[in-house]
Amino acid sequence: MGEGIPETVLNSGEKIPMIGLGTASSPVPDQDLLISSFISAIETGYRHFDTAALYGSEAPLGKAIAQALQQGLVKTRDELFITSKLWCTNAHHDRVLPALKQTLQNLELDYIDLYLIHWPLSMKAGEIKFPFNKEDLLPMDFKAVWEAMEECQRLGLVKSIGVSNFSCKKLSQLMVNAKIPPAVNQVELNPAWQQRQLRDFCKENGILVSAWSPLGAFGASWGSLAVMDSPILKEIAAAKGKSTAQVSLRWIYQQGVSVIVKSFNKERMKENLGIFDWELSEGELQQISQIPQQRGVSGELFISPTGPYKTVQELWDEDS
Repeated sequence: MGEGIPETVLNSGEKIPMIGLGTASSPVPDQDLLISSFISAIETGYRHFDTAALYGSEAPLGKAIAQALQQGLVKTRDELFITSKLWCTNAHHDRVLPALKQTLQNLELDYIDLYLIHWPLSMKAGEIKFPFNKEDLLPMDFKAVWEAMEECQRLGLVKSIGVSNFSCKKLSQLMVNAKIPPAVNQVELNPAWQQRQLRDFCKENGILVSAWSPLGAFGASWGSLAVMDSPILKEIAAAKGKSTAQVSLRWIYQQGVSVIVKSFNKERMKENLGIFDWELSEGELQQISQIPQQRGVSGELFISPTGPYKTVQELWDEDS
């Protein structure tokens, strides 16, 4: 796929680039800006794009893919790896396939490479929105929803299926009845939230961990400075002539975790790709392992407006 970008083989047998461009942004930018940003990313070398029904970025990404093919930036659709996600309102057995078909229509594609259950939660069927009321929450029927995901793969509409924001307990519940194991678990992960137990569990079960918020959502209103202001990461970056962001991304990659970066700035897009021709030493890895751990984005307020606010962790604990 992208020149110089390592790939790994998923348990489905499909290859996935170890770095991808995230497309979530709040508020959603102008569609033309998104299209031009995605084109710039393809020009820079990105071949993996991570979108979701929730993000409002599927349609502009589809248009960017069509333009990239027309302009010859990529020769075939197969050169790209496209991930999208099933939102909670459609996390019901009879709504999964229609939701995927809508995603394919938005992207103007015949198939996507990876389809993830966005959260281990279901909600009352209805509008795709965030945040949401706690009264809309429903327990997920993991067996029924995953059977529908498996059917999507059998139909050839998606090459691999997986999950996002699943804990070890949630994964265990899902895998009890799974005929096709999840290929990926995409979670919040960075040097300030290293998720060691979850990484070990996924490795034991042949599931690739993929990291969102690899820089602690630096610059976002809900983000954290724990990564970009880390004295340990800054010291290593200065010694190696790299940026703090590059050290964080390289650390993630050296854990065998794929990474989803998010920047619409072409220079930062390029910088984020510059992590594969050098490495962190054992001593530096040991230093990073000592960084104080704190949950970032997924520890923030998650539900509004009518009921008591809750965090993602509280939701996980309730339904463990």
